[in-house]
Amino acid sequence: MVTQTKSRLEQRYTEEVLPKLREEFGLTNVNTCPRVSKIIINVGVGRFLENQKLKPDIRDTVIDTLTTISGQKPIQILAKKSVANFKVREGAPSAFMVTLRRDRMWHFLDRLMNLAMPRIKDFRGVKRTAFDGAGNYAMGLNEQAVWPEINMAAVSFNHGMNINICFEQSNPEMSLFALKELGMPFAREDEGARR
Repeated sequence: MVTQTKSRLEQRYTEEVLPKLREEFGLTNVNTCPRVSKIIINVGVGRFLENQKLKPDIRDTVIDTLTTISGQKPIQILAKKSVANFKVREGAPSAFMVTLRRDRMWHFLDRLMNLAMPRIKDFRGVKRTAFDGAGNYAMGLNEQAVWPEINMAAVSFNHGMNINICFEQSNPEMSLFALKELGMPFAREDEGARR
């Protein structure tokens, strides 16, 4: 029988962060504590369309990047509506998306905070204000070069990505506290006021 060990970040969350969360917010029941449920990585490709077709090299680059950083093959999202101003027709490719859960989610979050973010140029921390009402956190990366596993010499073009960290049973204050305790490098409050 194979026993699975928890990832380093998941273990830290259950052993260190959850007790602090319960104490800070007065949560008596363990089941009412916020928990990270999934991470969604999304790359929009609508602006790269030519005559409603995506160039094969662009499609392959995005799929390879997402597969490499997430360990999972992305799905292609098609446009639901035609929008003349954006030159998009219904059914045209608009994005690629990966949803990570359980172990892959924790490993990705660990690599994001400890490997990718320190490699961002002029990095002063991520915004504290990017939470929605349910406590989910959204952030973006401008290029895939921040991931050490991406070989930029073999990449045909640069693209960014949106990363959403989804919480269950949370609010912005609890999610901010949990991510701070996990080691998310948030910008200082006085730094955010100057931007």
